[in-house]
This record gives sequence, C-alpha cells and structure tokens, in this order.
Amino acid sequence: MNKEKHSIASVFAIWISLMSNIVLTVLKIIVGILFNSPVLLADGFHNAGDVVASAAALTSMRISQRPADDDHPYGHGKAEVIGSGIVAIILIIAAIYIGIEAISTFFEEPAKASKIALITAIISLVWKQLLYVYTMRVGKETNSKGLIATAYDHLADVYASLAAVLGIGLALIGDAYDIAFLSYGDPFAGVIVSILVLRLAYEIGKESIDILMEKNVSSERLKEFSVLIRTFPEVKRIDRLRAREHGHYILVDVRVGVPGNLTIQEGHDISSEIRNAILEKHQDVDEVLIHLNPWYPEEEE
Repeated sequence: MNKEKHSIASVFAIWISLMSNIVLTVLKIIVGILFNSPVLLADGFHNAGDVVASAAALTSMRISQRPADDDHPYGHGKAEVIGSGIVAIILIIAAIYIGIEAISTFFEEPAKASKIALITAIISLVWKQLLYVYTMRVGKETNSKGLIATAYDHLADVYASLAAVLGIGLALIGDAYDIAFLSYGDPFAGVIVSILVLRLAYEIGKESIDILMEKNVSSERLKEFSVLIRTFPEVKRIDRLRAREHGHYILVDVRVGVPGNLTIQEGHDISSEIRNAILEKHQDVDEVLIHLNPWYPEEEE
C-alpha cells in the first residue's frame, strides 16, 4: 500500500469513526435519559468526548500528511502524536466523569432497569467491537498514531458497553427476582468502566509523550537496522545508531566507519546504497541520515 492509499484509508476510517460516534452519542443519551440508565447516560457523554477525539484525530491526520516545508523540514508527522495526546486527555476526563456519576448513584434509590437500555448497550458493544477491529487494522497498516489512538478509544467503548450490558442485565435480574443489591449493577458497572478507560488513557498518553520526547525506537528495530547496515562490506563498524518516530514514519540517524582511503564519490555511493536499502526494506522509514567516519586497519590491531 503506497502513501496515497495509506492516506485515503486512514481518512476514510476516521470519518467512519466520527459518524459512528455521533450516532451512538445521540442514541445513548436519549435512551439513557428516557429510561433513567446512569451507566448508559455516562457512556453517552463518553461518546460525546469521542466525537471531539475523532475530530481531533481527523484534523491532525490531515496536517500530518502535508509535505515538509521550510518551517517543518522533517515533515508534519508529529501532528498525529498531538492528536493521540488529545484523545488521551479526553479519555481521562471521560473516565473521571463516569466514575463520579457512577459513585454518586450508589447514594440514591436505584432506577428500574430497562430492556431498551440493555438492547442499546448491546448494539453499542457490537458496533464498537467492529470499529475497533477495523480501525486498528488500518492504523497498523498505515502506522498512523492518530488512528491507532482512535482504535483504542473504540476499545474503551467496548469495555464501557460490555460493563453496561452486564450492569443493566444484573439490574434487570434484580428487579425480576427482587434482589436488592443487583439493582446497583448499573452504577457498579460504571465504576469498572471508569477504571478501564483511565488505564487506556494512560497507555495512549505515555506513548504520545515518549514520541514527543524523541524516545528511541525499540531495541528490536535498532537491531534490524544494524544487521542490514553490516551487510555492506565497506562498513567496518557502526559508531552510533539511533532512530525516532515522527508520527506515522521513522527517522534514522547512523554513523558508520568506512575505509579512510575511499574517495568522496565512493563514500557518497555507499551512503546512498545504505539509505536506499533501509528505505526499501522498512516502508515506515521516511528519512535516513548517514555520517561517514574514517576507518583504518590498524585500529583493529
């Protein structure tokens, strides 16, 4: 899949997420209010935050696709990372809201559970699971941080919907068989949801901060680059190798030792061969900076 198809697939997936979140937000809030379901209403407001998150991801994704310019010579890839950071913040706010609303419900007379609310929660569960699978697949194919963050946002909704199904289901059983404590299944599910959403927010936020702080890629990726570079006989040693994510692509910086008697033209040709080999084998690498250091046989003695 080339970069243009990557961009089209990513934007299409985000649009599907955005429209789905709008529909689910309206559906959950209306049903939550009409049938007095705290967990469904809280999940609806969570979905309202998802609308903002999807819009932020869409905007950041469009910015990240812009080519490099004089002010941004390394491209605009980190716009997606900022977008995923916004998603993390929205998830934290949603988690706190859901938790507070659920806990406050324990101090009130439990509302009578509704089958309509249960059906709504089931629809949301199935819908969001399909969205998570689809969005994560496209996100990994395009290496889009914003889209992967959106996929995790869908996963948070899967947790929320699953908890809502269990909570409302338990409340229905409590109403049917006059089991008092089961009537609090709805708000109890809301507390569980808040904890799960908060955990997801932490994971997304941590990754965003790592990328913005120029954290090195994994040791496994660095080893892959090292093994490939050492396949060139002119490379006698690797003095330094580092790489960092810049949104949906990676920037590689390497210093290698080559025979000191090579001409400038020969050194240039070796650099080009190494760069082309890395770009060809690793499709997520956008730029490779190679610095040549002189190497002499006596250094090995």
